[in-house]
Amino acid sequence: MFNAPPPFTIDSQQLYLEIPQSPEKQEQPYSTAGACQRGWINQKCLQAFLPWFKEEIAPTARVYPNSAALPSFWEVVNGTAITFDRDRLVLIPTLAIDGDELRVPQEWVDIPEWVADYYIAVQVNPDEGWMKIFGYTTHQILKTKGVYDPGDRTYSLESEDLIPDINVLWVTRQLNHSEALRAEIAPLAPIAKTQAENLLERLGDPDVKFPRLAVPFSLWGALVAHGGWRKKLSELRQGLLIQWSIPQWLQTGVANLAQQWGWEKREFVVSTGMRSAEPFLGLSRQIIVAQNTYELRIFPKSASEDHVWRFEFQSTTPDGQIPAGFKLRLLTEDLQAFENNQDTATTPVNMLYLEVILELGEGLVWEIEPAPEDYDREILRF
Repeated sequence: MFNAPPPFTIDSQQLYLEIPQSPEKQEQPYSTAGACQRGWINQKCLQAFLPWFKEEIAPTARVYPNSAALPSFWEVVNGTAITFDRDRLVLIPTLAIDGDELRVPQEWVDIPEWVADYYIAVQVNPDEGWMKIFGYTTHQILKTKGVYDPGDRTYSLESEDLIPDINVLWVTRQLNHSEALRAEIAPLAPIAKTQAENLLERLGDPDVKFPRLAVPFSLWGALVAHGGWRKKLSELRQGLLIQWSIPQWLQTGVANLAQQWGWEKREFVVSTGMRSAEPFLGLSRQIIVAQNTYELRIFPKSASEDHVWRFEFQSTTPDGQIPAGFKLRLLTEDLQAFENNQDTATTPVNMLYLEVILELGEGLVWEIEPAPEDYDREILRF
């Protein structure tokens, strides 16, 4: 990486970064050539920007929500989110050589879960091996001064309305952190499970080249804001078979995609009475909350066909406890609560747990409060 410009005339305020050399082959499959190029360009942009940003501005910076989720975003929309301190920025790369505007997809501006504080305009030149940050703006400015184009559902700002020097971002954050960075936006109405299934069936067809423009934004935004549905959409468009079946994982092994999210098959020894302990085959993944590591376990309560599943949340540290105020919560696929769906630590405890009877093929979403690092909703199917 370098800050010196390539050998031609430039504005010295703008930052140039070298794009790391890597194989041209795109490991993650995408449904269309356009999605494949979008994924590749966003990956290049991220590889160049994040190490510089961590070294120069925010050591705690990391991808939002996590690296495993990125392909499901890039399948349908341009941009990559990064969290740092308590803020979020979105990188918006473009291959356009004139670099005369920042054009941000509506998803990053009007989906409450996706909204960022800053939007970074990046010109990527993969042939020459460099990228240029030609300016940035805030959500507040984008919503109030940006031009909304209903044709491609983007907000745009001309380059003269951008702040050209990204170092100004750091200086203003140090001097005036009370600056209003985000504008008020309306929440998106939730959509029912049957409606989501209809949308997934329709938009999961890779012949629909621009799924983000194929239905009203209120429906599209609510669909992809749900991590489980967004991942399902990506899998359908790529022709992948069901990836999130817990019984299937227990029988044949955890799917490759789920392994990227940290799931693994394990044998647990579970106490079943005063003197007996039985081994149970189940699933496990590690979770980081407030810089401490915990484990979420899922396993069938018994070998019988009664479809009772147990969820456990506990510390990975011997004798470690769950702090008071922590919650383990289960929701239906469309995020509805049900009876006895939550366990709360009113005092420090060794474990939080829930037991549920599930229909064959039923889907559940798990949540931990406070929210874990790298959390993105996933639908586990039983």
